[in-house]
Amino acid sequence: MTQSAAQEATHVRAPQARVIQPPTLLEKFQNNRNALGWAFMLPATVLLVLFLTYPLGLGTWLGFTDAKIGRSGEWIGLENFSFLVGDKVTQLALFNTLFYTAVASVAKFGLGLYLALLLNKRLPFQSFFRAVVLLPWIVPTALSAIAFWWIFDAQFSIISWALMKMGLIDKYIDFLGDPWNARISTIVANVWRGIPFVAISLLAGLQTISPSYYEASAIDGATPWQQFRHITLPLLTPIIAVVMTFSVLFTFTDFQLIYVLTRGGPLNATHLMATLAFQRAISGGALAEGAAIATLMVPFLLAAIMFSYFGLQRRAWQQGSDK
Repeated sequence: MTQSAAQEATHVRAPQARVIQPPTLLEKFQNNRNALGWAFMLPATVLLVLFLTYPLGLGTWLGFTDAKIGRSGEWIGLENFSFLVGDKVTQLALFNTLFYTAVASVAKFGLGLYLALLLNKRLPFQSFFRAVVLLPWIVPTALSAIAFWWIFDAQFSIISWALMKMGLIDKYIDFLGDPWNARISTIVANVWRGIPFVAISLLAGLQTISPSYYEASAIDGATPWQQFRHITLPLLTPIIAVVMTFSVLFTFTDFQLIYVLTRGGPLNATHLMATLAFQRAISGGALAEGAAIATLMVPFLLAAIMFSYFGLQRRAWQQGSDK
């Protein structure tokens, strides 16, 4: 091989230098987790700002003005709130809301937990019964309220008719005309609608508990009540906290059921904070007063959220963490 041929072969075999291009701006963006996270959150953030934050801020601001329908109003500070604190109807609506929320939430939790424990067992037609339980939840609120309005009607109530046929009463019960009867009737309707949500949510939590815990406790001689108290209830606490928070929020802000059934009557006996705010702001035209009533609901809703937060702290204990 001649010298020129050797030089040519060496030149062919020599590796070429690779030029490394700097990453483009798009590549930097795609490789940045924080930037991608903010980009994915941007659409949801825009929707929340437009349809949640802005209406909430506007409603809060209106509560500090004397705005009415057709008039923007001027800043008056705490006058609306000072008036509402001494307003008898507002005080009654607050009592109704707290009573309605407390009784209905406790009843829904107790019955929902019992139903969840029942559906968690091996029963004939188990899937069918689980599907049937959801029916009250998926029925539109207005439609179920109309059905309960017929059930509680003073002249055509099926309950009064059945009780009269059995000879237990001698006249029809005025379910929605008496203040306390109306309160109990609306609570019954709300419990009927809310049990499926509680039951299915708790049932999902029960499905995550390992059967080995129950088998080990049974070997140690634990009774069913001891298993429920020391295994089921502690492991179900985080789910209970979330479910009860949503149940309280839904119940405290209930509007459709009350508005269709009683519209706050009789004698404001079933007025909740939400229905009273609607009546004062829309029907009465006092936008500022209605907004102030709605703003007064916020501290109670925040308290319910804090209940969920402290309940979720049990997850650290479940995972064996001391934090």
